[in-house]
Amino acid sequence: MANIKSSIKRIKVTRKKTLRNRVVKSTVKTFVKKFEDAISAGNIDEAKKLYPRASHVIDRAAAKGVIHKNTAARKKSRLALKLNKSAAQ
Repeated sequence: MANIKSSIKRIKVTRKKTLRNRVVKSTVKTFVKKFEDAISAGNIDEAKKLYPRASHVIDRAAAKGVIHKNTAARKKSRLALKLNKSAAQ
């Protein structure tokens, strides 16, 4: 355990940020999984409703700095490709 006051504070701050980041990443994974489950089940209407919400959650994670903006763009792009491909079939 740290003895220096500033080190103790940094440990507390890091724990809080780590917890927040874990929650945000988990939320992103949950919405992406719901979207992909809808696609794999062939439920295109459900997927169309879930895409904007998943996209919003990904954007929020990028805005908070939990994931990089390019990672967010890549995730959204791949979801859009899956939606378009399944809608075309």
